Amino acid sequence: MGAEVTEAWPHRDNSAPSGADLRWSVSPPAPVVQDVGVTDPNGSTTPAGSLALVGGAEFGTTHDHHRGLFASGSTVTLLPTAMAYENPAALASEARAHFDALGVSVEVIPAFTRPDAHDAEMVARLRDAEHLYVTGGSPMHLRAVLHESPLLAAGVQRWNEGMTVTAAAESTSVLCGHMVDHRGGAFTAGLGLIRTFTVIARFDRWSPEKRRRTVALAPPDMPVVGIDEATALVRGADGAWSADGSGGVHVFVGGSPAELSDLPTALS
Repeated sequence: MGAEVTEAWPHRDNSAPSGADLRWSVSPPAPVVQDVGVTDPNGSTTPAGSLALVGGAEFGTTHDHHRGLFASGSTVTLLPTAMAYENPAALASEARAHFDALGVSVEVIPAFTRPDAHDAEMVARLRDAEHLYVTGGSPMHLRAVLHESPLLAAGVQRWNEGMTVTAAAESTSVLCGHMVDHRGGAFTAGLGLIRTFTVIARFDRWSPEKRRRTVALAPPDMPVVGIDEATALVRGADGAWSADGSGGVHVFVGGSPAELSDLPTALS
């Protein structure tokens, strides 16, 4: 379904993306985009659009984690940047098949490099999006491509204006200031659009030891949210949190299990 677009898929390349893998022992740097959302009297900021964080297996055979997010007849704009070194064309096909079952059209913005993230046409297409979907893949590459780019700025602007943003798998943590390095469970610097908690994707696939390590490494006042595959943590435009899908959402505050209601409503 949906209008077909010409997509320039990159050649498969097993080399690692360039750029330093910066680690921060205390806290990450300031957000890339300072003005994320509307500032309330307490100084917290909240975008006008909804946010959904999917734990992985986003385009599988189950649809419950997406059913409440996408109305039939709507269009989702896929940003498969994190899949640049995998097979983004195959992922786009999976996404179209998955969303076709929900009556949702799929468009793709094939931004895979830093020049792509500065391309005026791709930026303009994002500014027209009603629902942005950032796919899973390499979180380090996603961060490197989007960092301080016009494409990221356009996405944040549309989010502030009411566009819904969904991020999946390891890309969920890239949006955070404290980005979880899924390879070992420690923290590195993310894009800083979410600064009030951090995310462990594919939580159901992590070993208990790795889970405990990440929760223990988090600052005492930084909630850690583990999201299982095929499960969405959703923040509505009213700030209320909910969970949908076949798995669970696991919240930890100060190293101890907590409730979904303990998550802050503000994102930064």
